[in-house]
Amino acid sequence: MNRVLRRFRALPLRSRLALLVTVAVAFAVAASALACWFVVRNVLISSLDDALNDAKVQPAWVSERVDASGQCLRTIIRGDADNPDIFKETVQAIDASGGHCVIIGKRSLKVTSDDTEVARTGTGHAYHNATASNGDEYRVLTYPLDGRPGLAISVARPLSEVDDTLNNLVLVLIVVAGIGVLGAGAAGLWVARTGLRPVDQLTDAVEHVARTEDLNLRIPVEGDDEIARLSESFNSMTASLASSRDLQQQLIADAGHELRTPLTSLRTNIELLARSEETGRAIPPDDRKALLASVTAQMTELAVLIGDLQELSRPDAGPGAGDGDGGGKIQVVALHDLARTAIDRARLRGPELKITAELAPWYVRAEPPALERAIVNILDNAVKFSPPRGTVEVTLDRGRLTVRDHGPGIPADELPHVFNRFWRSPSARALPGSGLGLSIVARTVRQAGGEVTLEAAEGGGTVAEMRLPGAATPPPETPLPEAGASY
Repeated sequence: MNRVLRRFRALPLRSRLALLVTVAVAFAVAASALACWFVVRNVLISSLDDALNDAKVQPAWVSERVDASGQCLRTIIRGDADNPDIFKETVQAIDASGGHCVIIGKRSLKVTSDDTEVARTGTGHAYHNATASNGDEYRVLTYPLDGRPGLAISVARPLSEVDDTLNNLVLVLIVVAGIGVLGAGAAGLWVARTGLRPVDQLTDAVEHVARTEDLNLRIPVEGDDEIARLSESFNSMTASLASSRDLQQQLIADAGHELRTPLTSLRTNIELLARSEETGRAIPPDDRKALLASVTAQMTELAVLIGDLQELSRPDAGPGAGDGDGGGKIQVVALHDLARTAIDRARLRGPELKITAELAPWYVRAEPPALERAIVNILDNAVKFSPPRGTVEVTLDRGRLTVRDHGPGIPADELPHVFNRFWRSPSARALPGSGLGLSIVARTVRQAGGEVTLEAAEGGGTVAEMRLPGAATPPPETPLPEAGASY
């Protein structure tokens, strides 16, 4: 059986479909033919029984041919010159002890217990099959003879009358079933080829994409059935892959561009230091100190940029996902504690600034290090663009974390681009940064199931708002991470 299944699975899909259709039709035809055979057989047997009932002989006629002891005085043989076609049935007399003699016919019939029971009781009747002395099968009706207790008459006709008709019916059914099965096989193959044509097109398209990496290929969508849905899914998949590849290429190009600037500066400064050593011309102490500070700053910028790229290279996870690759574990975290820790760090970066905070308790499900980094990035932007001795206002109310600065603000035409990777406002290109901070913020908030927006504030400055789903109280027995966890 397993070998048959393995061979079946090894067949092409259209061959399997055609074979399944053929087998199903063959089974249906066979079941119908069998049912038809039984119905016709029962009808023929019933007709034969009716004919036997109509062929009962009269008691007076029997009395003239059977003596008082139950012995036949004379047997009438069909086909005799005296009796050419008068009788079609075989008639046999039976006594209560099982003795019998043939009144009409050439051969005697085997007596059964049903026959002797009718003769003994003188009541009822019995229909059954019996075998003649030559081995032929007969249909028999045995009934009591009125006025002759202990004597019954059996009227019989050969079952060949039924069997010949059934045999002819079997031949007809075999021919019809054979034609039906062949037609079903051909129809199944045609249906399989027609139905799988879109699948063949999809297969060709997939093989073309695998061979040429051409993600611009699209399959025509016709109708709204499962094949159409499959084609739409394939088109959506290739469009997503093409977009992902474009974004990947853009990320590589942008990363290369961003890395080139600090690397060029590093190389220039290191070459100056190396040339000073080779030529023996000492660089003035102040200039040397400035060169070393520049090298340190560029190395720090490279480290930050590489860290941001590593963060963005992590696979996206949906809200409520489990452990992230290279990230922390998703857990319940106190957003107000993370915000307070990020504010303390922001105060160290801008000691001359005034940072006010109103933080209402709020608990969310997120990666604590990633979420803290996102808040730090938003606060860093606020500190970076705030004027000297300016004010940064931070509020947290029912899951809405708002950071407002009083800096120059962002032009309206630049707002749609602020969360793009490596995008930097022309006015901010002279300031340190990689252009990835807000991209990381958007990614982290999206993974936590929230939203982040950046818009111009009334009266000047910028308002950044994070909206995260959660609750004002933590779930029972939920361990909370330590505020200020490392990341």
